[in-house]
Amino acid sequence: MTSLVLTIVGARPNFMKAAPIHDAFVAAGAEHEIIHTGQHYDEAMSKVFFDDLGMPRPAVYLGVGSGSHAVQTANVMIGLEQVFIERRPSLVNVVGDVNSTMAAAIVAAKLCIPVAHTEAGLRSRDWTMPEEVNRAVTDAVSDLLLTPSADADENLLAEGRAPERIVRVGNVMIDTLLKHLEAATALRVFERYGLEPKGYAVLTLHRPSNVDDPATFSKLLEALLDIQGKIPIVFPIHPRTRLRLDTNPVAERFKKAQNIRLIEPQGYLQFLSLSAHARFVLTDSGGLQEESTALDIPCLTLRENTERPITVDSGTNTIVGTDPDQIRQAAAEILAGRGKTGRVPELWDGKAGVRIFEAITRFLATRTRTSPR
Repeated sequence: MTSLVLTIVGARPNFMKAAPIHDAFVAAGAEHEIIHTGQHYDEAMSKVFFDDLGMPRPAVYLGVGSGSHAVQTANVMIGLEQVFIERRPSLVNVVGDVNSTMAAAIVAAKLCIPVAHTEAGLRSRDWTMPEEVNRAVTDAVSDLLLTPSADADENLLAEGRAPERIVRVGNVMIDTLLKHLEAATALRVFERYGLEPKGYAVLTLHRPSNVDDPATFSKLLEALLDIQGKIPIVFPIHPRTRLRLDTNPVAERFKKAQNIRLIEPQGYLQFLSLSAHARFVLTDSGGLQEESTALDIPCLTLRENTERPITVDSGTNTIVGTDPDQIRQAAAEILAGRGKTGRVPELWDGKAGVRIFEAITRFLATRTRTSPR
């Protein structure tokens, strides 16, 4: 077996986590390759993210594309099995909680290749979320559990994972944010839409539980229509959300609202520029909950739970669910100058990628062929 380490990415949230890890391996002169499953269907947008983050072209691109969870996961597993057999890596590192994360971990485990999970231990307790299933299964077959925060450690210990397999490394996505923040803020993307810094909110909305149920989606749109009457909302709209919007009864009023800026999905730097200058963000994304805490910008999470409770306990995040009254009230509090403030959590310092490299290096140096999984 070689000393090669592979990091698997499949969708845009993975790229921001993989980039600092790759940088740390390269800086140390260690062998590392990025394998892109192509789970995210928009390869053009994937290319933008790779360019923004200064990442090399993936060593392998599988191009599995979209499909049901079963079809997509199966296609990733079939493609990665051949990649792992040919490359014989010493370890497979998986990041985040997308289908590619779980698929890669299972394939590597069955080939007796050690697995490291970056962002291990996060739990929402909501088993209707595909990501929760992916997180739990991935952690169950991983040999090295690289966690972002103390709550993740506690979750893994409660599930019976061996303490020596758990290493808290911090939030690797914040490495990427800190590295690119100056360049992103200098872009002043908000000016393209006739807006002023801190004079608008940013919205992301894509989770099936929010956009696939017409009743829930309509309630959210009604609340957003009220909020845009008080502050402009910039909405980079996800393709699946656009499809649902086109058939929603509230859609026409929403599309015609004077202060709703419906824009195309943005590259990493462009979106960071928008969010860094925003008054607050509204989101059902996990990553934006973390980024807003790092930026000290109030965040209203349009979900009933979060797998990132540290953003609520220590950061700027407030869980508002999908109740329109609660969303309106929380936004009004921010606009009245009573938005939530927080502190940057421990180990959100831009050095998580280096700690991940060090943890993987230590693991490989001490592991034997008979080590239990």
